[in-house]
Amino acid sequence: MSTCFSFTASKDRFYRHWFTSSGLRSVTTELGEGTMMHCWIPKVHWSSRPTLLLVHGFGANAMWQFADHVRHFTPHFNVYVPDLVFFGGSSTARPERSEAFQARCLMRLMEVHGLSRASMVGVSYGGFVLYSLADQFPDVVERIVLCCTGVCLEEKDLKDGLFRVSNLDEAVEILLPQSPNKLRELMKLSFVKPAWGVPSCFLSDFINVMCSDYIQEKKELIRALLKDRKLSNLPRIKQPTLIIWGEQDQIFPLELGHRLKSHIGENAEMVIVKNAGHAVNLEKSKEFVKHLKPFLAQ
Repeated sequence: MSTCFSFTASKDRFYRHWFTSSGLRSVTTELGEGTMMHCWIPKVHWSSRPTLLLVHGFGANAMWQFADHVRHFTPHFNVYVPDLVFFGGSSTARPERSEAFQARCLMRLMEVHGLSRASMVGVSYGGFVLYSLADQFPDVVERIVLCCTGVCLEEKDLKDGLFRVSNLDEAVEILLPQSPNKLRELMKLSFVKPAWGVPSCFLSDFINVMCSDYIQEKKELIRALLKDRKLSNLPRIKQPTLIIWGEQDQIFPLELGHRLKSHIGENAEMVIVKNAGHAVNLEKSKEFVKHLKPFLAQ
């Protein structure tokens, strides 16, 4: 079936049409030293509007994670939706795999597009990248939203039993599913009410289209994220911060959200979304937007 028709590729084409009709256009930018970055940018950048970056987490490309949200913000913001390096249309020949490197790539992308300041929303891994960006380049980040971003985790948390997985290899297998069973496992960990009864052929199709590129590089991204990580080494960002967390997050448990709120201190506010898991931006899309709008409008 998948050789004749790909549901995933068809949906990806629909998302492209959706982003285009929302006032965005697809651009791939050469950042130098073998790094290419794809980004959805406004067809017209209005100087009277503030700028908003939406930064995705692990999984499919950025369109799949923000398709439900772009039209809520394009009438009021200059919206930019990049693919991080090794996702979607972005890649690099450089050996760096840290979130700090991803953040520098985003900074370079902003410079190329003439963006001096922006509010930013990061989901999961995207939040790790934006936290680093806010630390390295504090003047460019106006306000920041961190959604289910376990930036306060420590490497020892794996051994101490905070997560559903006990070691890094197990985490990599789930976050980069290469079989229908592993994708089902990821869905169960990401959603309170995952879709059930999805045929294996559809799951295999999704893996073939969305999860088969840069597998080794993505493994290295995950390992770089966790290796020797200690909360005592994490800087405190000073920008106004909104933390959004799914109450039943099984990938980055809610404890990490409370840690993050305590670590940042008085500049952070936190919202806990009930009956939501790690993919709160997808599972509770309307509520997610409801919390974003007043914070970003300030």
